[in-house]
Amino acid sequence: MEKRHKIELLLGLLCSFLFLLLFLLLALSYFFRKRLRCRGRTKKEPLEAGGDSGGGGAEEEHSEAEELVRFAGGESLTVHDILDAPGEVVGKSSYGTLYRASLERSGSVVLLRFLRPACVGGTEEVLPAVRALGAVRNPNLVPLRAMYVGPRGEKLFVHPFFAAGSLKQFLRAGVAEAHRWDIIYKLSLGIARGLDHLHTGLEKPMVHGNLKTNNILLDADYQPRLSDFGLHLILNPAAAQEMLEVSAAQGYKAPELVKMKDASSESDIYSLGVVVLEMLTQKDPINTNFLQSKDFHVPTSLRNLVLEHKVSDVFNSELLIQSIDQSSTNEQGLLMLFRLAIACCSPSPASRPDTKHVISQIEDIIRR
Repeated sequence: MEKRHKIELLLGLLCSFLFLLLFLLLALSYFFRKRLRCRGRTKKEPLEAGGDSGGGGAEEEHSEAEELVRFAGGESLTVHDILDAPGEVVGKSSYGTLYRASLERSGSVVLLRFLRPACVGGTEEVLPAVRALGAVRNPNLVPLRAMYVGPRGEKLFVHPFFAAGSLKQFLRAGVAEAHRWDIIYKLSLGIARGLDHLHTGLEKPMVHGNLKTNNILLDADYQPRLSDFGLHLILNPAAAQEMLEVSAAQGYKAPELVKMKDASSESDIYSLGVVVLEMLTQKDPINTNFLQSKDFHVPTSLRNLVLEHKVSDVFNSELLIQSIDQSSTNEQGLLMLFRLAIACCSPSPASRPDTKHVISQIEDIIRR
């Protein structure tokens, strides 16, 4: 009996030990599985956060989904067309970058304007202005064909590309065509007509806001196309103000214009006058070497020369020689265009002519 009792006691102890061992194994298994789950969650969190700049989950990502808004001429564009197009940087500013891009599917070349998210309002905020810009069509304006909105709010604007480049490049290239009167008149008239369409040809008039020779593109036949019009309507106030400051530093800003939000048709006319004077003199609006003048601002310097009866000192020498050689009529037209440009640059906004008057005057010069 005693021996049997010992065996039962040993079996009881063994069962208790096995039960305790099984319990420990189950506890350890549970602990490790829980730890692995925690590790897996920790690894996923940065990925989820990386796709969500607003601290939300999948719903926030859905609200930032890709979007492509198309306008006339861009109906066939797709997101893949735009994002897969090999591009070359052709211009940069504080608020964006310009790319010359080739669309592989169609083989066409376009101009892509990337605007930094920090410089632009939200999509819903800027969409009305973008739709207004996308509806503008005129032979002397660069059309907007599409706007792509990326998952982080980045925006790409699609425009046609003009291989002849900008008016500034044309004037600085030293080509003979830049000294031809028929081309100078054609450029002046086309620029005025483009501006006139913005001021008077739309249901809601629009101010260009950043007119300068670098923002005037040329067709192969020297037909000017105004670009960047209304861009200040899309940029946030800080970026728009910085754009104005750059324009001021380059000599295109009207003297009364302090804030970009106050840009007007009169301030556009001032910039138009500067552009025409730049074509006539073929000098930068602000040029420390301009006629050895202490006044670095072209319109003021030229106005002083008019008062001193030294108008012939103003013009590019080749333009002046060509106008005199051809006929006295051309020379008279040269002086008329000069006076018109000076009138556009009047210090008083109320004294500046409107676009209709400018067009009429240039057409009269051409008919002479």
